[in-house]
Amino acid sequence: MTESEDQQSLAADDATKARARRAAAVRGAERILGAHGLDTTIGDRLTALTEAAWSVADPGRTSDLYGDGIVADLEERVAGLLGTEAAAYFPTGTMAQQVALRCWAGRTGNPTVALHPMAHPERHERGAFGALSGLRTVHPTSEPRLPNADEVRDSAEPFGALMLELPLRDAGYVLPTWDELVAVTEAARERDAVVHFDGARLWECTPHFGRSLAEIADLADSVYVSFYKTLGGLSGAALAGPRSFVDEAKTWRHRYGGQLFQQFPAVLSALVGLERELPRVPEYVAHARVVAEALREGFAEAGVPWVRVHPEVPHTHEFQVWLPYSSDRLDEASLTQAEETRTSLFRRWSEQGPPGLSVTEVTVSARGLEWTADDVRAAVADFVARIPGTAGTTPSASA
Repeated sequence: MTESEDQQSLAADDATKARARRAAAVRGAERILGAHGLDTTIGDRLTALTEAAWSVADPGRTSDLYGDGIVADLEERVAGLLGTEAAAYFPTGTMAQQVALRCWAGRTGNPTVALHPMAHPERHERGAFGALSGLRTVHPTSEPRLPNADEVRDSAEPFGALMLELPLRDAGYVLPTWDELVAVTEAARERDAVVHFDGARLWECTPHFGRSLAEIADLADSVYVSFYKTLGGLSGAALAGPRSFVDEAKTWRHRYGGQLFQQFPAVLSALVGLERELPRVPEYVAHARVVAEALREGFAEAGVPWVRVHPEVPHTHEFQVWLPYSSDRLDEASLTQAEETRTSLFRRWSEQGPPGLSVTEVTVSARGLEWTADDVRAAVADFVARIPGTAGTTPSASA
């Protein structure tokens, strides 16, 4: 093994140990803002799914086979919620969107996709659009928000599809206003382009827009939604749109290896999420705004010289918090707080912006509804006191 390979191996071991410690700390916490499947053991997850599954499915029913049965039921349910003619279940969102944009490129005759440089396919899919489907991308804007109508209308070159991630996660789970969203979709069609919504978290958008899922989806030619983001499913996604488009997408799903023999566990978890989590999302969004304000107040009271909660008023039940410390120091404070007080306020921190600043994502879900603003401020005070090197001192922006 070379020195470089040895260093990579040690780094991988350290990362594995860090993940294990973080998982154990969160699992042991009695109070947590936003829980998800990674916080539980396999046994606990299977038990919870089994107990909930019979509220959405008949246990005596024959299992699915290559996408029929309960899979088809889920597809019909999603199409009904989004007001589309049809929907297709996919094992992953990456595959669903790859297929969607490939289909649209064939129909429009233009393989260029306009999207934000922070969009998921650009940042997290290893160049899948170009590597697998011959698609190329252009960016109407690089601002940390979705493009506006003028930017789409004035884009320097033609594109066949405009892809909008709702909300734009890496920019802080941000959304445009309803009027801005309407205007940008109209601008795309003025350029003879179709509109595709990356709606992995579309479920979270209804409070901000003040519109139903069907009204939002009606602005697009196709929509992708995720079942494990927001809804807490095991995995899986759906692609919705006109029936002829969905039929074509199912053909490509098979070609991409997405027509699995059986999928009922993930489908059951999706149906449970639609039944139990989706109706509660407006509660989560409303309480996220309470939590965001309390975080801001707590850091001010603790004497932290600079903090950014972004957006200032969250657009969904997820948002970012920025602090002027290294991610290692903030991770240690987060972990020791969870381990010693059984209160998990923050998860993992990363250094994505200017030097000296770190960011984390906050999600407020069912367990977070138990937190009052006073609870949040008290947890912040304890957290700040645990940041290594800050005891008895005033931290600086360059720390």
